[in-house]
Amino acid sequence: MAHLFNRNVLLGVSGGIAAYKSAELVRQLQALGADVRVVMTRGAREFITPLTLQALSGHPVHTELLDEEAEQGMGHIELARWADLLLLAPATADLLARLAAGRADDLLTTVALATPAPILLAPAMNQQMWRDPATAHNNQTLIKRGVHVVGPAEGVQACGDVGPGRMEEPEVIAAAAAGLFHSGLLAGKRVMITAGPTREALDPVRFLSNHSSGKMGYALAEAAIAAGARTTLVSGPVTLPIPEHAQYHPVESAAEMLETCLRLVSECDIFIACAAVADYRPEQVQGDKIKKNDAEMLLKLVRNPDIVSAVAAAEPRPFTVGFAAETRDLLAYARDKMQRKGLDMIIANDVSDQGIGFNSEENEVTIVCGQTEHALPRASKTIIARQIIEAIANSSGK
Repeated sequence: MAHLFNRNVLLGVSGGIAAYKSAELVRQLQALGADVRVVMTRGAREFITPLTLQALSGHPVHTELLDEEAEQGMGHIELARWADLLLLAPATADLLARLAAGRADDLLTTVALATPAPILLAPAMNQQMWRDPATAHNNQTLIKRGVHVVGPAEGVQACGDVGPGRMEEPEVIAAAAAGLFHSGLLAGKRVMITAGPTREALDPVRFLSNHSSGKMGYALAEAAIAAGARTTLVSGPVTLPIPEHAQYHPVESAAEMLETCLRLVSECDIFIACAAVADYRPEQVQGDKIKKNDAEMLLKLVRNPDIVSAVAAAEPRPFTVGFAAETRDLLAYARDKMQRKGLDMIIANDVSDQGIGFNSEENEVTIVCGQTEHALPRASKTIIARQIIEAIANSSGK
């Protein structure tokens, strides 16, 4: 069954009588696991109060384009980046026209232009308005741009007319929203993903590690599951919830991660090395806690095994994807790493930018595959993960 676990759904409510159904739609989306936030147009507030949707969603309702409480007053950009899906329900004839024209004259239409997330419309209007050639043209224009549409349904309308134009029922819309995240791009494929940091022990209480949160790797696991893949997640120590339906293998050190990956590599078609694996480990691990006696302490490190290179050299060999987290000369280092390690694809990530570095909620990467480079603009890690999985599916021959 499709679900919306760990998905951020931004619900846009425009001014039509069907706005009363938006309250139940919030509930239906939450029942599928979504975190829901709401944007309302001025017209929508004539049919249902923001307080109602705030109480149901658990978040303040957004109504103004210039939000003094948002960072730098640019609430539309923050909402656009936050959303994994922009769901417009009801989508009135006026809203369809403004979207088709590329208008940005209120918060909702501005977010629609600014978001990289998919957009799903649930039209709702009088049957004659739906049949009007202008509305039909606007609807087709939006579909050609990649906007998804659910409904409208047919039946008795609030005005007494009978025909197409009723907004689909909330459970139908919620199911359509969930269906957008289950693409089937990797249906039947077996994907193994490494995530998080590794810890290299110094003594029983201390270790060497890094700042990786595991968020990118876990988002990739969610995206692979949504694409229909049987997904194995090999993870270093993180505080994230384990993705539902993932085969989970927790590890601590680079050596443990390597052993697990090589043991399972024959069972995967695609390998994604997203973990921030420690390059070095202490030559000796002390059996007891190291005491603070001397003014200084020398620590000798030895190099850890290269996990992604080992997997890339395995037989049978999976389609192998690496990550290049760099602070300078990003693409040059990424291409060199891809060639040296025998990778099919590499994801280049500039970790010098704290807004998209370790522990951030967003990312901005360049996918390098063969001679091609495809830059993905800054977005939530969930959206970036979905785009990476799509690129892998297209490049690996599914």
